[in-house]
Amino acid sequence: MSPELQEGLSSLEILIVEDETLLRKQLSAQLERLGMDVTGAGTLAAARQLSSEMAFDFALLDVNLPDGRGTDLLRESAFSTNTAVIVMTANGEVSGAVEAMRLGALDYLVKPFDPLELPLVLNRVRRSKQSSRAAEHRREEEPSFFFGSALAGLETQLGRILAADRRMQGPLPPVLIQGETGTGKTTIARWLHQQGPRSSAPMVEVNCSALPESLAESELFGHERGAFTDARSARMGLFEAANGGSLFLDELPSLSLALQAKVLTVIEDHRIRRVGGNKPISTDVRLITASNRDLRQLAAQGAFREDLFHRLDLYRITLTPLRERGEDILKLAELLMGRLCRQHRLPLKRISQSGQRRLLNYSWPGNVRELAHELERAIVFEDRDELAFDNLQTPIDTTKPIDSDGWLSPSFSFPPEGFSLEDAIGAFIQRALKQSGNNVSGAARLLGVSRDYLRYRLREK
Repeated sequence: MSPELQEGLSSLEILIVEDETLLRKQLSAQLERLGMDVTGAGTLAAARQLSSEMAFDFALLDVNLPDGRGTDLLRESAFSTNTAVIVMTANGEVSGAVEAMRLGALDYLVKPFDPLELPLVLNRVRRSKQSSRAAEHRREEEPSFFFGSALAGLETQLGRILAADRRMQGPLPPVLIQGETGTGKTTIARWLHQQGPRSSAPMVEVNCSALPESLAESELFGHERGAFTDARSARMGLFEAANGGSLFLDELPSLSLALQAKVLTVIEDHRIRRVGGNKPISTDVRLITASNRDLRQLAAQGAFREDLFHRLDLYRITLTPLRERGEDILKLAELLMGRLCRQHRLPLKRISQSGQRRLLNYSWPGNVRELAHELERAIVFEDRDELAFDNLQTPIDTTKPIDSDGWLSPSFSFPPEGFSLEDAIGAFIQRALKQSGNNVSGAARLLGVSRDYLRYRLREK
């Protein structure tokens, strides 16, 4: 058996309900060699008692028992909803297995079977449970992100992260995405997962700011039955559900400092402990976190754990706000316009010259999300083929063509004492470098100059 499979099954609690003592001992020995804790029961009554007192990850349930049918336990809901049931039935009695599956069993084995087969079945069922839990937080839309020339440096950075991921053996380092609200942090997280080596595994998304503080720990780490007043059954946490894949924690600073400490422990130890539980559970999760606030500043203010910040600050991605992306705003608007027109089943609309000027001069406090909403509003309410976005309040002179000096604020005037043109050119170059992620070729494209000229200016500085 592979080390990955063995690691995934170790420390599980298993209940074997089987009246054949020899078979029960054989199965117990096989599972205990893999690090599982095994409890045996030979009757329905014993199984009922054990299931009411203990929490089990799996129950191996024989259909025929001395005091009744094993399916009675399923019909009575004797097991926790977090217990995966696998039934065992003799050859020729498959009807009992079919009934058990209808009542909630997840798989079955026909006796006689090789005990070595059992771990493979357990792993298959564990994956099914994990997928079911992950589906509660899964998003089906295909991730797409427009990089453009303004984010050429970001695209290069992401490519290097993906290359490093493919070289890695074992757990992948966490990724931290920072940027203003609406810049596309969630889209980048999905893109990174789908382009990476774990694309076939689940991605679970959690908005930490939407988790009630009293339930956040249980939601992330799971809980055992009886851990608190309303914990009538055990529940898998989202770290477990994302095992083998990615867990995206959006607005991470919303978690309390105590929960941040637990997240740090998972990153360092790759294990979680359910609320009310006393056993560690191994987990291999690519953690992607996001924040619209600067975590370094929050850590300095004591509002975020400094040790967690330093642990997350390995692969840091910073998304440039839309207002700093220059002409890419228009290209992005065209892509979004095509998608929105298809959704509304309308012919493709164009953006007028005055509309383009408004898009370029608006400050976009809501970034890409606000741009998408503004485009959709115009599609619905502007009854014309060319959209002008008249409701955008921007201080522009609509009599000037877009390609003259639309970038210059109409309120600008030269100071009476004059200013240094050299300093102004230097400031433009530095702004272009910042927007292109310090990519000289990208900055040269933004400025409309050659790469050699830009290098010359940088050397002369």
